[in-house]
Amino acid sequence: MAIATIGTFWLSTVLSELFASHATIAAVKSTIPWGFWLIPALAATGGSGVILAKGRRAGLIGAKFKRMPFIAGNGILILVPSALFLASKVQAAEFDATFYAVQAIELVAGATNITLLALNIRDGPKMKGWSRCKSA
Repeated sequence: MAIATIGTFWLSTVLSELFASHATIAAVKSTIPWGFWLIPALAATGGSGVILAKGRRAGLIGAKFKRMPFIAGNGILILVPSALFLASKVQAAEFDATFYAVQAIELVAGATNITLLALNIRDGPKMKGWSRCKSA
């Protein structure tokens, strides 16, 4: 759910910037803060992961635990403030250099979180010993 939401916001931003009007960009940037309802769901997911890990921190579990603080910090310290700032800028129709600088930072942070979440998703089945194809 997290990766789909972040990916949708990221892709919507890129596509609106490349192919749409300022009105569409404003609609996209004004809509993104409504996705903040996801934050408690992400926290719950992280909490359930801690419970399921049962104190283990080695191997793939350790790798996932090392990524999670960065994902959370990136979201709380960069993505949320950027989304709020950009939403306020589009409401004032201020598509200036500051808007585009913050948007660039937001896109890099979003791409980073998408990558880290994808790595966590990849590692989940490996931890259970699942694989896509069985050896002959």
